[in-house]
Amino acid sequence: MAEVTLDLRAVPKEQAYAELREHVQAVLAGMDDTIAGMATISCLLHNAFGHLWTGFYRVVTPGKLLRVGPYQGTLGCMEIKFGRGVCGTAAETGQTQVVPDVHAFPGHIACDARSASEIVVPVYGKNRELIAVLDIDSQHKAAFDDVDRRELEALVAWFQQ
Repeated sequence: MAEVTLDLRAVPKEQAYAELREHVQAVLAGMDDTIAGMATISCLLHNAFGHLWTGFYRVVTPGKLLRVGPYQGTLGCMEIKFGRGVCGTAAETGQTQVVPDVHAFPGHIACDARSASEIVVPVYGKNRELIAVLDIDSQHKAAFDDVDRRELEALVAWFQQ
């Protein structure tokens, strides 16, 4: 299969995610390298939807510290402590965070001043341990909803295979 990135911005959201999910599965078929998976998923998501920032923060000290992993976009924060900002909150609680207005989120960490909304999804590995969080920022307020939450949670289930 020729490796291509899809631009799905003009496609209805649920259909776009269905196409993206099929594409990710095809590209990552037979792959078991988590870093390659993170890099590929970041690239495909970022290009499919045109987000401001799309990437992973990896757990480097369980329960304590995340460190930037593969991503697409402007410079990311290097490290985030569990419990700090949207990423740290998702890591600490193990729950997806959908933030319609990052400026209203207590303790939001502004890595890019253009960020207006954010979704962060916990990523679990094969042994159901937290290995990372998927962080997506948009320059538009309320860019993410329950469809994004559900579809992104399904997408990162790849890491549990």
